[in-house]
Amino acid sequence: MFLELIGTIFAGVAAAGVMMLVNKLTGQRLPKWLVPVAAGAAMILVTISSEYGWYARTTATLPEGLSIAQTVEKQSFYRPWTYVKPYVDRFVAVDELSVQRHPDLPDQRLARIYFYGRWSPINELPVLVDCAGHRRANLADGAEFDDQGQVVNATWIRVSEDDPVMVAICGVA
Repeated sequence: MFLELIGTIFAGVAAAGVMMLVNKLTGQRLPKWLVPVAAGAAMILVTISSEYGWYARTTATLPEGLSIAQTVEKQSFYRPWTYVKPYVDRFVAVDELSVQRHPDLPDQRLARIYFYGRWSPINELPVLVDCAGHRRANLADGAEFDDQGQVVNATWIRVSEDDPVMVAICGVA
Protein backbone atom coordinates (compact mmCIF):
# COMPACT_ATOMS: atom_id res chain seq x y z
CA MET A 1 0.00 0.00 0.00
CA PHE A 2 2.81 2.39 0.87
CA LEU A 3 4.64 1.69 -2.38
CA GLU A 4 1.46 2.34 -4.36
CA LEU A 5 1.07 5.67 -2.58
CA ILE A 6 4.66 6.61 -3.43
CA GLY A 7 4.11 5.56 -7.05
CA THR A 8 0.94 7.63 -7.27
CA ILE A 9 2.67 10.71 -5.88
CA PHE A 10 5.63 10.19 -8.20
CA ALA A 11 3.27 9.94 -11.21
CA GLY A 12 1.64 13.22 -10.22
CA VAL A 13 4.99 15.00 -9.83
CA ALA A 14 6.26 13.56 -13.12
CA ALA A 15 3.13 14.62 -15.03
CA ALA A 16 3.33 18.11 -13.53
CA GLY A 17 6.99 18.32 -14.52
CA VAL A 18 6.28 17.21 -18.08
CA MET A 19 3.47 19.74 -18.38
CA MET A 20 5.71 22.54 -17.05
CA LEU A 21 8.37 21.56 -19.61
CA VAL A 22 5.79 21.56 -22.43
CA ASN A 23 4.57 24.97 -21.25
CA LYS A 24 8.12 26.33 -21.24
CA LEU A 25 8.79 24.93 -24.73
CA THR A 26 5.61 26.58 -26.08
CA GLY A 27 6.60 29.99 -24.71
CA GLN A 28 4.29 29.96 -21.67
CA ARG A 29 1.19 29.82 -23.90
CA LEU A 30 -0.60 27.07 -21.98
CA PRO A 31 -2.99 27.98 -19.16
CA LYS A 32 -1.59 27.69 -15.61
CA TRP A 33 -4.33 25.32 -14.48
CA LEU A 34 -3.06 22.64 -16.87
CA VAL A 35 -0.16 21.63 -14.58
CA PRO A 36 -2.27 20.57 -11.55
CA VAL A 37 -4.90 19.00 -13.82
CA ALA A 38 -2.23 16.87 -15.51
CA ALA A 39 -0.82 15.87 -12.10
CA GLY A 40 -4.27 14.91 -10.81
CA ALA A 41 -5.15 12.99 -13.96
CA ALA A 42 -1.88 11.06 -13.79
CA MET A 43 -2.51 10.17 -10.16
CA ILE A 44 -6.03 8.96 -10.92
CA LEU A 45 -4.81 6.87 -13.87
CA VAL A 46 -2.07 5.24 -11.77
CA THR A 47 -4.60 4.45 -9.04
CA ILE A 48 -7.01 2.89 -11.54
CA SER A 49 -4.21 0.90 -13.12
CA SER A 50 -3.14 -0.37 -9.73
CA GLU A 51 -6.70 -1.42 -8.82
CA TYR A 52 -7.23 -3.34 -12.03
CA GLY A 53 -3.74 -4.86 -12.00
CA TRP A 54 -3.85 -6.18 -8.42
CA TYR A 55 -5.61 -9.46 -9.26
CA ALA A 56 -3.26 -10.33 -12.13
CA ARG A 57 -0.18 -9.44 -10.09
CA THR A 58 -1.36 -11.45 -7.09
CA THR A 59 -2.42 -14.57 -9.01
CA ALA A 60 0.86 -14.55 -10.93
CA THR A 61 2.73 -15.06 -7.64
CA LEU A 62 0.55 -17.84 -6.23
CA PRO A 63 2.50 -20.96 -5.28
CA GLU A 64 2.13 -24.24 -7.14
CA GLY A 65 -1.02 -26.11 -6.17
CA LEU A 66 -3.24 -23.12 -5.44
CA SER A 67 -6.17 -22.71 -7.81
CA ILE A 68 -8.65 -19.86 -7.94
CA ALA A 69 -12.10 -21.06 -6.90
CA GLN A 70 -14.02 -17.79 -6.78
CA THR A 71 -13.51 -14.10 -7.48
CA VAL A 72 -15.49 -11.13 -6.17
CA GLU A 73 -15.83 -8.13 -8.44
CA LYS A 74 -16.48 -4.71 -6.99
CA GLN A 75 -18.35 -1.64 -8.17
CA SER A 76 -18.43 1.69 -6.34
CA PHE A 77 -20.41 4.85 -6.93
CA TYR A 78 -17.31 6.95 -6.23
CA ARG A 79 -15.47 4.97 -8.93
CA PRO A 80 -17.84 5.38 -11.86
CA TRP A 81 -15.54 3.49 -14.26
CA THR A 82 -16.22 0.31 -12.25
CA TYR A 83 -19.77 0.24 -13.60
CA VAL A 84 -18.31 -0.19 -17.08
CA LYS A 85 -15.77 -2.82 -15.97
CA PRO A 86 -15.79 -4.01 -12.35
CA TYR A 87 -12.45 -4.95 -10.82
CA VAL A 88 -11.60 -8.02 -8.72
CA ASP A 89 -11.42 -6.93 -5.10
CA ARG A 90 -10.91 -10.35 -3.49
CA PHE A 91 -10.76 -14.03 -4.32
CA VAL A 92 -10.73 -17.50 -2.80
CA ALA A 93 -8.00 -20.01 -3.62
CA VAL A 94 -8.04 -23.74 -2.89
CA ASP A 95 -4.84 -25.54 -1.96
CA GLU A 96 -5.14 -28.62 -4.16
CA LEU A 97 -2.07 -30.18 -2.59
CA SER A 98 -3.73 -30.17 0.85
CA VAL A 99 -6.87 -32.09 -0.21
CA GLN A 100 -7.23 -35.23 1.90
CA ARG A 101 -9.69 -38.12 1.79
CA HIS A 102 -10.62 -40.72 4.34
CA PRO A 103 -10.83 -44.26 2.87
CA ASP A 104 -14.12 -44.94 4.70
CA LEU A 105 -15.70 -41.62 3.60
CA PRO A 106 -14.81 -41.21 -0.09
CA ASP A 107 -17.29 -38.36 -0.69
CA GLN A 108 -15.80 -36.13 1.99
CA ARG A 109 -12.67 -34.11 1.42
CA LEU A 110 -10.63 -31.97 3.78
CA ALA A 111 -8.77 -28.99 2.28
CA ARG A 112 -7.36 -25.57 3.03
CA ILE A 113 -8.78 -22.49 1.37
CA TYR A 114 -7.23 -19.04 1.34
CA PHE A 115 -9.01 -15.70 1.23
CA TYR A 116 -7.12 -12.94 -0.56
CA GLY A 117 -8.26 -9.32 -0.33
CA ARG A 118 -6.92 -6.16 -1.91
CA TRP A 119 -6.04 -4.36 1.34
CA SER A 120 -6.25 -7.22 3.82
CA PRO A 121 -3.97 -10.02 5.00
CA ILE A 122 -4.36 -13.53 3.61
CA ASN A 123 -6.66 -15.70 5.72
CA GLU A 124 -6.52 -19.48 5.79
CA LEU A 125 -9.44 -21.76 6.62
CA PRO A 126 -9.58 -25.56 6.79
CA VAL A 127 -12.86 -26.85 5.34
CA LEU A 128 -14.53 -30.22 5.05
CA VAL A 129 -16.66 -30.74 1.95
CA ASP A 130 -19.27 -33.43 1.46
CA CYS A 131 -19.31 -33.76 -2.33
CA ALA A 132 -22.33 -36.07 -2.46
CA GLY A 133 -24.38 -34.16 0.13
CA HIS A 134 -23.56 -30.68 -1.26
CA ARG A 135 -22.51 -29.26 2.07
CA ARG A 136 -19.46 -27.70 3.62
CA ALA A 137 -18.15 -27.28 7.18
CA ASN A 138 -15.60 -24.76 8.35
CA LEU A 139 -13.17 -26.45 10.74
CA ALA A 140 -11.67 -23.33 12.29
CA ASP A 141 -13.72 -23.61 15.47
CA GLY A 142 -12.09 -26.77 16.79
CA ALA A 143 -14.06 -29.52 15.12
CA GLU A 144 -12.94 -33.00 16.03
CA PHE A 145 -13.01 -36.38 14.30
CA ASP A 146 -14.24 -39.63 15.80
CA ASP A 147 -12.66 -43.07 15.32
CA GLN A 148 -14.54 -43.67 12.06
CA GLY A 149 -13.34 -40.39 10.54
CA GLN A 150 -16.66 -38.56 10.95
CA VAL A 151 -16.44 -34.93 11.93
CA VAL A 152 -17.91 -34.09 15.33
CA ASN A 153 -19.13 -30.64 16.45
CA ALA A 154 -19.03 -29.15 12.97
CA THR A 155 -21.70 -26.84 11.61
CA TRP A 156 -22.58 -27.95 8.11
CA ILE A 157 -23.66 -25.37 5.56
CA ARG A 158 -25.82 -26.45 2.63
CA VAL A 159 -24.39 -25.20 -0.67
CA SER A 160 -25.58 -25.44 -4.25
CA GLU A 161 -24.23 -28.05 -6.65
CA ASP A 162 -22.28 -25.35 -8.49
CA ASP A 163 -20.69 -23.78 -5.40
CA PRO A 164 -17.23 -22.76 -6.67
CA VAL A 165 -15.33 -23.86 -3.56
CA MET A 166 -17.06 -27.25 -3.46
CA VAL A 167 -16.54 -27.77 -7.20
CA ALA A 168 -12.84 -26.91 -6.88
CA ILE A 169 -12.27 -29.25 -3.94
CA CYS A 170 -14.41 -32.11 -5.26
CA GLY A 171 -12.76 -31.84 -8.68
CA VAL A 172 -9.37 -32.76 -7.24
CA ALA A 173 -8.68 -36.42 -7.95
